[in-house]
Amino acid sequence: MSTLGGQPIIILKEGSQRTRGRDAQAGNIAAAKAVASAVRTTLGPKGMDKMLVDTIGDVVITNDGVTILKEMDIEHPAAKMMVEVAKTQDDEVGDGTTTAVVVAGELLKKAEDLLEQDVHPTVITHGYRMAADKAMEILREIAITVKPNDMKMLKKIADTAMTGKGAEAAKDKLCDLVVKAITMIADEDGTVDTDFVKVEKKVGGSTDDSEIIEGVVIDKERVHPGMPKTVKKAKILLLNAAVEFKKTEVDAEISITSPDQLQMFLDEEERMIKNIVDKIIASGANVLMCQKGIDDIAQHYLAKAGVLALRRVKKSDMTKLARATGAGLISSIDAIETGELGFAGLVEEKKVSGEEMIFVTGCKNPKAVTLMIRGGTEHVVDELDRALEDAIRVVSVAVEDGKFVAGGGAPEIELSLRLRDYAASVGGRAQLAIEAFASALEIIPRTLAENAGLDPIDMLVELRAAHEKDKGKKKTYGLNVFDGKAEDMLKAGVIEPLRVKTQAVASAAEAAVMILRIDDVIAASKMGGGGGPSPEEMAAMGGGMGGMGGMGGMPGMM
Repeated sequence: MSTLGGQPIIILKEGSQRTRGRDAQAGNIAAAKAVASAVRTTLGPKGMDKMLVDTIGDVVITNDGVTILKEMDIEHPAAKMMVEVAKTQDDEVGDGTTTAVVVAGELLKKAEDLLEQDVHPTVITHGYRMAADKAMEILREIAITVKPNDMKMLKKIADTAMTGKGAEAAKDKLCDLVVKAITMIADEDGTVDTDFVKVEKKVGGSTDDSEIIEGVVIDKERVHPGMPKTVKKAKILLLNAAVEFKKTEVDAEISITSPDQLQMFLDEEERMIKNIVDKIIASGANVLMCQKGIDDIAQHYLAKAGVLALRRVKKSDMTKLARATGAGLISSIDAIETGELGFAGLVEEKKVSGEEMIFVTGCKNPKAVTLMIRGGTEHVVDELDRALEDAIRVVSVAVEDGKFVAGGGAPEIELSLRLRDYAASVGGRAQLAIEAFASALEIIPRTLAENAGLDPIDMLVELRAAHEKDKGKKKTYGLNVFDGKAEDMLKAGVIEPLRVKTQAVASAAEAAVMILRIDDVIAASKMGGGGGPSPEEMAAMGGGMGGMGGMGGMPGMM
């Protein structure tokens, strides 16, 4: 709103709210910090879990940062940006989501102190960008190389990703399964497509019953009880066409005037289906995986011929089958050829937790594998799945990049010390922002100590002293939360892929810079009334948490 000769000119729609300057910044920073504090207690091996209850009463128990943030009903626009940080970290690396969000929140907290000292946001953002670039440089410098076939190191990386998650009980076994799965599906050029590791969850048994199946498991059963349950030396046909009589492309009517004609029509339909089945049998296939439907008559003929058939198999499963068995995906009945068939030593139907499943195993070179996870309750299995997902992703990233860093807050302490030296060489006001960035990174070892019930100040002093002592020699010293002392994380086997750290620092810095650059929040009025925020909530957008929906109905989570 502006005035012209004392007459007010309103440019915003009625009901719109505008918050400017320091108020807008304070509101956005407060919302982002609230998100960071919500997940902060889950960090590290001694981190706690959150119970999230949605509107229909479904319960999720987890300490996976991105899962918590996705499940929380967040409304505040700045808080949503923090959720995006976690999602990006999850998409890129699969682990380190809590780290990224906590660092972003701390960067904003440090920026707030600088804003109060009248340092301009542009100066802070410029300093943060310089610090983030320098941090990337330092991280690459302190990274250690790992070979794709170094099973011992890869197992330690998986172990670190799973520590503190619900998989603690059978961690050793699960780490073995993950590393075995990744090394089996890795291509010669070092690329790893984690889509080819299928995770199948089944409630029942215990975590120790989890196993790796060198092949594909499909959650389906035979289409006809007369089909064989087991097929050895299976020749597998993957078909993306319906085994049914053809329907006309356009609407067509057939006029039948006598019972003879009806019988002839039905006979012809059956003959058409028999021809399709004959083509399948003639190819030599004894297992049929069909992405579309299989007609009842076709099922009968296939069962008579001793072919094990599945229908409506998911496209993702078909892709995995093609990779595991070497079969080609055929989209037309007329294109069926013997050369397109895949091979598996054994295809069998087994009962798992009271449900029939098809196991395709004994492939010559299975470039697709299945991890079968078992657990006592659904919540246990879901949390195991999330822990495995993280481990699978970090091991694949380590295999692809071939670089890792120590864990336990070691890289953050090293970055903090090195960035302080760098800040002194930069000078000017940007130096203040770089120093703020350096101290913000210390939030990771500080939080690890807090979550383990240790004194964060004592631990930070000890860690800094270890890193300062022989500069460069003790850069892998981190916090052993179990013994409450500084220790060489490389020897202790606490290691993480380099990409976990680089991505976390980069995305945290980008989010902090973006939020700091906002000095004006213009919120439109919501359509149709009723659903819009109250004036109190709109005011809160300027000065407080603002519209975060009480963290999805969980005020106690703070």
